[in-house]
Amino acid sequence: MTAVASPHVPVPRTESFVRVSPAGSPSFDLAYERRGSGEPVVLLHGIGHHWQAWEPVLSILAASHEVVAVDLPGFGASPRLPEGVSYELESVIPLLGEGLRALGLDRPHLVGNSLGGLLALELALHGHASSVTALSPAGFWTQAERRYAYALLTGMRTGAKAIPDGLLRRLAGSTAGRAALTGTIYARPGRRSPEAVVAETHSMRAATGFAPVLAVGRRPGSVFDHDLPGMPVTIGWGAKDRLLLPRQGIRAKKTIPGARLVPLPGCGHVPMNDDPALVARLVLETARAA
Repeated sequence: MTAVASPHVPVPRTESFVRVSPAGSPSFDLAYERRGSGEPVVLLHGIGHHWQAWEPVLSILAASHEVVAVDLPGFGASPRLPEGVSYELESVIPLLGEGLRALGLDRPHLVGNSLGGLLALELALHGHASSVTALSPAGFWTQAERRYAYALLTGMRTGAKAIPDGLLRRLAGSTAGRAALTGTIYARPGRRSPEAVVAETHSMRAATGFAPVLAVGRRPGSVFDHDLPGMPVTIGWGAKDRLLLPRQGIRAKKTIPGARLVPLPGCGHVPMNDDPALVARLVLETARAA
């Protein structure tokens, strides 16, 4: 049995930082974790999360690829975008493109979950990717489905900010407690370690990018409606996704007809934890297709 660190021990921070200095825009910092060697794969997390969400698949991918897991601006250890810099997609996508260049990455394989999936698709649309694996990507919802998802996300954020650390650690120490804390996004929350649940609750609590990202999603243009012809694209959707419902995957397939739509049995909204081997296989297959 693998030993699980005590939830009372602070989570070690191993990420590095890169300064991104876009022309005509204020500089900003991105936190990232880099492992392995080979063709580069970039991992983009969802709203309120951090790069550690990818930990279950990092070692698998790093066995054959250079893997860079990024904390998006205003999430994890990455500071919020500078004052006056918009979180609108037309602003953020060029900035993230500059971030890839600052990391020395030219058209990597992009992998994203939820918000990260939408960003990966948008980056690919603008020529920044060799392939895309999008796991339950945002941007294929109806307005009613968006409002439903926003209600769940807002509830998670409110709960993360309200729960005292002592109670959080006690809940994270039991399988039932981890289910209560993270059952919205994981189909198998008991597989998360107590340490990981405490850390991601802290990440949700402290996410300075949470409000501006939600605000952008309420405006017209938050739906992805472009094809990506000639680009290897895999769209994986958790069969037990409670946040972005699986029927949205059908819309994604209609929008990107050449994409491969793969149901993920037994997986929730963040499938990397529920079935790391399946997620890693999708990523590697899509990268090979490029």
